[in-house]
Amino acid sequence: MAENKKRRGKWRDRFRFAIFNDTTYEEIWRVRMTKSNALLAAAMLFLLVIGINTSLIAFTNLREFIPGYPDVTLRRNIIMNAILLDSLERELEIRDKYFYDLNAVISGRQPIEHIAVRDTSRDYSNIVFRRSVEDSIFRARIEQEEQYSLSARADGPERGASLASIHFFPPVKGIVSSNFDMRTRHFATDIVTQPKAVVSSTLDGTVIMTGWTMETGFVIMIQHSNNIISVYKHNARLLKEMGDKVWAGEAISIVGDSGELYTSGPHLHFELWHNGEPLDPIQYIFF
Repeated sequence: MAENKKRRGKWRDRFRFAIFNDTTYEEIWRVRMTKSNALLAAAMLFLLVIGINTSLIAFTNLREFIPGYPDVTLRRNIIMNAILLDSLERELEIRDKYFYDLNAVISGRQPIEHIAVRDTSRDYSNIVFRRSVEDSIFRARIEQEEQYSLSARADGPERGASLASIHFFPPVKGIVSSNFDMRTRHFATDIVTQPKAVVSSTLDGTVIMTGWTMETGFVIMIQHSNNIISVYKHNARLLKEMGDKVWAGEAISIVGDSGELYTSGPHLHFELWHNGEPLDPIQYIFF
């Protein structure tokens, strides 16, 4: 018992720490504490030092001096590369979808359709469509103007109609320089015409491809009803973009001599495809 009391007494003994002026022996600063208080103060000081160091590392640029920790520029580049990689993956998906749909159209198959998901958070039952007086007048005027137009129907020839009953508009007027030939795999008719002549769409349809290739220069491809596709190559300039709706006889490009191969002067390379099979344009169009 005596030893325990003696030990407890040592922890409760007070000690004084003082600072004196060595010349005048004047007491400048002093503090009194026990051993337990000194141990508690040391622990608090240790925790304070750890907290300050953690804050400096977490909220200042000092963390960049830690080996293996990336700096601001490197982390920014990592984030930007991740964003660009995600965008690149999306563009590759769109490109693959476009090539698949184009191959399906040329082969006469049905392309993949995008199904629009309806927004279930909105109520569409209360929507009422009203026709204004101005809209009725405009509709009557358009119907009167297009009453005798050959290209008035936006859907083009009736589905299922034979090719003989379809009126093909000549894309250009000129001289046929090269005929359609299955043996040489020349699936087109080449027409020589005046330089910078206007190329017209042969039927109503939708532009499904525009671009430039080394062999055929500027190319435009149009999808028509009844699985008919028309192709126009070696153009000097394209007047339409992919997705545009065109009418029969509407200007779509300018005759040229673009492309480094398969061309010897300004002319139009014109192709007709039906259900994925090439057609001889001369059998349906008078150039």
